[in-house]
Amino acid sequence: MTTYNSVLRLRSKQLLQSTRTFKARGFKVKRCDICLIPKTECICSQRPKVTSQCAFCLLMYKDEYYKPSNTGRIIADVIPDNYAFLWHRVTPDPDLLKLLNNPKYAPILVFPHEYALPDRCITSPLESTLVKEGKIPLFIMLDGTWREAKKMFKSPSLANIPVLGIQPTQTSNYRLREAAQDHQLCTAEVAIEILKLANDQHAAAALDEYFKIFREAYIVGKPHLK
Repeated sequence: MTTYNSVLRLRSKQLLQSTRTFKARGFKVKRCDICLIPKTECICSQRPKVTSQCAFCLLMYKDEYYKPSNTGRIIADVIPDNYAFLWHRVTPDPDLLKLLNNPKYAPILVFPHEYALPDRCITSPLESTLVKEGKIPLFIMLDGTWREAKKMFKSPSLANIPVLGIQPTQTSNYRLREAAQDHQLCTAEVAIEILKLANDQHAAAALDEYFKIFREAYIVGKPHLK
């Protein structure tokens, strides 16, 4: 069974509503409509089929879902239980609010602890009271540039959600965009570390492998990144 990709659905919805054409770098390249990799390097056949005990919600800054280099889409390719929403500063998507209040989930906001009050901070998903009660951890990823993510973190709708921070021990292998900080990981790399913390090792390994496939296929079409 093919994993439902909420990021692609959000992208298609925004394309239909848009009054302008978004032109990311490399917009002239003929890309696969699914993986957004150049058609000559399409990775759709290598997409893994896994189960996971976790869910992911990608809260995306405007236009992030259009970018072929976006790795939130990679998470949604691998983790079956995935959601994606366009971030609104004033009026959050009603479906997002319903999701955050869905009794089967334990929402956990992923962001550095230095920006959160101490009583909101957890170092493991297993510390969540709701996870201890048997609810499914729902990891909320703020998907955009670092500056955009900091804006989204201040959203009132996220204010009471526990904050999970990770401490990267190595530099990112992403290479497709320049990071704001030396140890700043891309969205998919953060998700891999989170899955490990949640003891979802099989899903973490599958996402790690698929991310490497994505990265290398993307770089083939970008000779200056090699």
